[in-house]
Amino acid sequence: MSKRLFWLISLLVILTLSLGGAATSVDEAAAQEADIGTPPEGVTELNILWAQWDPADYLQTLVADYEAEYGIKVNVIQEPWGSFQDLFFTEMSAQGSSYDMVVGDSQWLGQASSEGHYEDMTEFLTSTGIDQTVTPATLQYYGEFPAGSGTYWAYPTEGDANGWAYRKDLFEDPAEQAAFKAEYGYDLAPPETYEQLMDIAQFFTRPDQNLYGVAIYTQADYDALTMGVQNALFSWGGDWSDANNNPMGVVNSPEAVEAVQFYRDLYDCCQAPGLSNAFFVEVNDAFIGGQVAMAMNYFAFFPALVNPEVSPYAEQTGFFVNPKGPGGEQYAALGGQGMSIISYISDDQKEAAKHFIKWFAQEEVQQEWAKLGGYTCNINVLQSQEFLDAAPYNAAFAETMTFVKDFWNIPIYGELLRVSQAELGRFIIEGQGTAEDTMNAIAEQHQQILEDAGFIK
Repeated sequence: MSKRLFWLISLLVILTLSLGGAATSVDEAAAQEADIGTPPEGVTELNILWAQWDPADYLQTLVADYEAEYGIKVNVIQEPWGSFQDLFFTEMSAQGSSYDMVVGDSQWLGQASSEGHYEDMTEFLTSTGIDQTVTPATLQYYGEFPAGSGTYWAYPTEGDANGWAYRKDLFEDPAEQAAFKAEYGYDLAPPETYEQLMDIAQFFTRPDQNLYGVAIYTQADYDALTMGVQNALFSWGGDWSDANNNPMGVVNSPEAVEAVQFYRDLYDCCQAPGLSNAFFVEVNDAFIGGQVAMAMNYFAFFPALVNPEVSPYAEQTGFFVNPKGPGGEQYAALGGQGMSIISYISDDQKEAAKHFIKWFAQEEVQQEWAKLGGYTCNINVLQSQEFLDAAPYNAAFAETMTFVKDFWNIPIYGELLRVSQAELGRFIIEGQGTAEDTMNAIAEQHQQILEDAGFIK
């Protein structure tokens, strides 16, 4: 374990213990978990809606233990990502009870809680001590709305964020190391800053060898491009708004403009060909195909890169965290989801859902969740040597989850997202306008949307 990672994790544990106080320490929370009681009689089945992907398969495997112990069958109902959100909110608009729980995106918190779809889980999570077992950042971004309110609507379930994969065979090649040192004056290694990342990307961009520096997000659909840009935006010291939801002077600050210009420059100089509309699949494919030296992706999609049956570079793939910006700030765009209880189900089903979450939140169950491939948010599991050594990307994941940051999660986040996707796409991918014009346009449109919705007076 690196000294940096050791101190980050140690600081995280100290902060969590101090914030929780003597009555709700991690150790005492673990003791509370030891006796989770029994579910209400008469409940025989629970349905959890989630997107169609590997973590949902892992959860379906895990819940067999719950059924064996408590006699309640748990069905993880999967819906393709493209229709997942529409299906859920259509069901909720009809106040449907087809699902007892949903593992929903963090951005849904504002809309789903404001429209009454989610059960308020504040008292449940705090009285059981479950809130103290997860990292503060995941509780904030996966569970809390409004921001800073201490009101929670979800249990952090699948942690995720953007990180980077790199070709160790290239980085550790003596000839490459000597050439890089001669050109840039420092040793070739996984970058710690965005300046270093740009140097390395340019160094490995060799069209005549069909080798390029990076594969980054550019997709116009949903949120891919915005999430990719956020990695730089936040690390440059930019943001989408201030504490009072004002975007003007924030999203179009000099720092934000510089970050967006950097992302376009990186795309222009070093993105592999054919990746003008790329998300996680295309990024992985470019890396597996040997086209790129570095690839940005959510940690949830890194397992394929170390699978020898999938990638010829499995044994030569390393991972690093999102680099620091020019001022030393360091953030990574948050992914992942929290588990929420649907408000329209019966009281007995709600109590059964809470019992399931108490079971799922136990440290030993979270250890099993992590072993299956789920990205736990449990503090103790994340800092355990067993977890850090279980996969080559786990150490980078554990470190990243200490500095994640998210997009808007207010009810109108979809309107704000459509603006950022469109404007960033025009500048970065289509090459239209300037970074300053782009960020001014986003700020002005976001201002109008937020005023119209009453978030700014």
